[in-house]
Amino acid sequence: MAKRKNAIWIMSDQHRAMMLSCNGDPNVHTPEIDTLADMGVNFSSAVGGFPLCCPCRGSMLTGLYPHHCVPGHEFQLPPGQPTIANVLNENGYHTAYIGKWHLDGFHEREGRAAFHIIPPERRGGFQYWVGYENNNSQYDCWVHGGEGEGAFHYRLPGYETDELTNLLLRYLETRRDREEPFFAVLSVQPPHNPYIAPPEYMARFQPQQMALRANVPPIPRIEQQSRQTYAGACAMVENLDWNVGRVRAKLEELGLADDTHILFFSDHGDMHGSHGMCHKTNPYEESIRVPFIMSGGRTHYGARSNARVDYPINHVDVAPTTLGLLGVPVPEWMEGTDYSALRFHSWFDPQPLPKYPDSAYIQNVVPTRHPHSTDLPWRGVVTRDGWKYVCLPNTPWLMFDLNEDPYEFVNLAHNTVYLRKRMELNERLRRWVRETGDSFEVPTIEPLRW
Repeated sequence: MAKRKNAIWIMSDQHRAMMLSCNGDPNVHTPEIDTLADMGVNFSSAVGGFPLCCPCRGSMLTGLYPHHCVPGHEFQLPPGQPTIANVLNENGYHTAYIGKWHLDGFHEREGRAAFHIIPPERRGGFQYWVGYENNNSQYDCWVHGGEGEGAFHYRLPGYETDELTNLLLRYLETRRDREEPFFAVLSVQPPHNPYIAPPEYMARFQPQQMALRANVPPIPRIEQQSRQTYAGACAMVENLDWNVGRVRAKLEELGLADDTHILFFSDHGDMHGSHGMCHKTNPYEESIRVPFIMSGGRTHYGARSNARVDYPINHVDVAPTTLGLLGVPVPEWMEGTDYSALRFHSWFDPQPLPKYPDSAYIQNVVPTRHPHSTDLPWRGVVTRDGWKYVCLPNTPWLMFDLNEDPYEFVNLAHNTVYLRKRMELNERLRRWVRETGDSFEVPTIEPLRW
């Protein structure tokens, strides 16, 4: 019988898709992550379906849309809600989670989330769990875990990404020569603000030398802030890249590399001044697009590697896709799509790929009303053929042809020349709302009557 495969998620936070050298960013050098892309499948159109930490995390773990799971900031993952860990536990896997959780519903107004202890029964079913609810201080990161007399809570001795990676490497050591397969998650806070990396990485980037996106407006205040934040974020990403290399080297050392799938992705992006905006929660490309690379493990001759695909994989699809990679049946209660065939399908295979969705559903269910966030609920679709359409309740808001306008300069949502396309995309959005059991009020768009 063939040896069962392992899987590792390496998850960054607030890391937009463009922010890798393999995805074209001229500022940053990410050779280790680029190698993952060279060895696997790089989803060029991946989205964080709700560009906010908590909802994305709930979706990735459960395969459910945010309105069925974690609909907003500081909402709790429903107690008793099954996750991918429960499914894999039942199929003979050892499951481990290390790092940022942000799914226990703790409110920062009640104190610092780093000191909030998540009880074992609310840790998503993972057998080994060392993490924290939330922490925005990379050199003052506290983790906890265990239970009863074995419970612990301590401050990591160094920079967060380095120390959390150390914990994963120690966990991998325990899997040496084990017959039992494993599923492990490494969830780090960088490159989420504050944009601070170890000094040797910060020294690589000078704000005045940063190349900004073409849609950062030439307003001195915005340009200055964007250069400053992006320099720090790039330093964080290069440090993360080094740690990805450490994980890959440990898998090789332990003889686990051929048997371990690696999925690298983020929960959502970061505007960094594009359209004059900061951070997340809006439907622009810099906020919703995330890196997503499916790599690692030995597949078979002819299987796809160094492949870029344009399927708009969403965070609701992460758990089903991981189960597909591991050959574990996807439970019916998961709503996402299994894209694992894109990893296994041979260029020479006469069998067609599965029929995948033509678009991804994107949402802001419960607005945070934080500074620099979009403070109204919205829903939208991004299509595989390059269109984006977003509505406020009962109101078309944004529509872009990303093929000709990748920087989203020209909003077509109220241009009568594009009325037919607006009606088509509005109907696709209505179907997504209906098919996912959402309650959003989609606009009614009438044809012209002359």
